[in-house]
Amino acid sequence: MAAIASDRRERFRIGRVFGNTFSVIGRSFGPLAGIVGLFSTLPALVYNYWNFSRLAGLPAGGVAAMERSAMASYGIISLIAALVIFMLAFLAQAALVRATVEDLNGKRPAVGDCVQVALRSFLPALGIGVVVFLAMVLAGFVMVMIASLIPFIGWLIGLAILIAAAIWVLSISVAIPVVVQERDGVFGSISRSRALTKGSRWSIFGLFLIIGVIAVVIQGGFSLLFGLVVASTGGISATGVAVGAIGSSLVSTIFSTVVSVAIAVTYVELRQVKEGTSVEGLAEIFS
Repeated sequence: MAAIASDRRERFRIGRVFGNTFSVIGRSFGPLAGIVGLFSTLPALVYNYWNFSRLAGLPAGGVAAMERSAMASYGIISLIAALVIFMLAFLAQAALVRATVEDLNGKRPAVGDCVQVALRSFLPALGIGVVVFLAMVLAGFVMVMIASLIPFIGWLIGLAILIAAAIWVLSISVAIPVVVQERDGVFGSISRSRALTKGSRWSIFGLFLIIGVIAVVIQGGFSLLFGLVVASTGGISATGVAVGAIGSSLVSTIFSTVVSVAIAVTYVELRQVKEGTSVEGLAEIFS
């Protein structure tokens, strides 16, 4: 990859990454919408419609009134759907990395090209996701174990372990862009991400904290409004099922799109800050 010293920036800036994230979304809205529609919105819409339909058809006692076999069936289908959506999320993020770099390089991203790159990067990207998931599950298990074995201070020790795990996850936040751009394996990309984020992790934390707070407010507002409508009508109507499914799917995919593009922009920013690599240099791997 080409490295141009004159393009080196002095330090990572939240405002610049935040602004570039929404600039990319604005300029390439069509291709981005095609990617997230294929990999995120459509699968989420199918699952949410099924889920809301099931909830609308529950007896007066709600989930607690379901028969054991029906509850087991509901749980199995939900688990399978969650796994499919989980895997597709990494395809979407890999495709969005490609689209973001192309946009920042002054080009119009092509959905087909982005999907091709995503498919090529899918297995290592999924591997990173599995590593992160297992790390958080292990940290949560250790936290609960310590808290149960050591009274009083156990929860504090466990919480410290969970925070340490979260910081580690933050340090590998650009591992998937590394997979896409540099074609490293799972652990090579994790190591590379830790090197790139070193010295900028608090700024990256601040960036995603802002995005997270905005997402929580939007999601909370939608959930509150939907809950009030359900309460006022005494249940979920056919229209309510459609509105709930579409609304939930849009809210979740908008948030995931912003996060994925922000991660890609963060990667580009870190390469420019730490190595002086130009966007053109980053795009060379695809030429």
